[in-house]
Amino acid sequence: MPATPASIFALILALVAGSAAATQALHSPRALLRGVDFVRNAHRDFEVSIGETVNFGKLRITLRDCRFLAHNPDHHSYAFLEVYETDSNLKIFGAWVLSSSPALSAVDHERYDVWLIRCATTAPDSASG
Repeated sequence: MPATPASIFALILALVAGSAAATQALHSPRALLRGVDFVRNAHRDFEVSIGETVNFGKLRITLRDCRFLAHNPDHHSYAFLEVYETDSNLKIFGAWVLSSSPALSAVDHERYDVWLIRCATTAPDSASG
């Protein structure tokens, strides 16, 4: 049975609040995502801002939220993504994803996979693009 967005978020909150010494989750305006195309055997990393939509192959990916734990943002980031197929405009995914466990809540598509690498904790690189 696939995890629901509510159950994923509840798990995240339990992990964050589970310890009195837990670090508070901080908001980030951007996330670094990785898209994988299994047919072409290719991947692409891309940075996306909250509310921004990017295209990857035949997918449209929108970042709705990104949060991270300050003590280790590379391994403790989570983001809410919405993913649509561009041909049918069918929503195929809308849930929280975790950088530390991408398979826990994965985009279910026969050709593509998308996962969170981390929330951005620095200003965007003006030299890239």
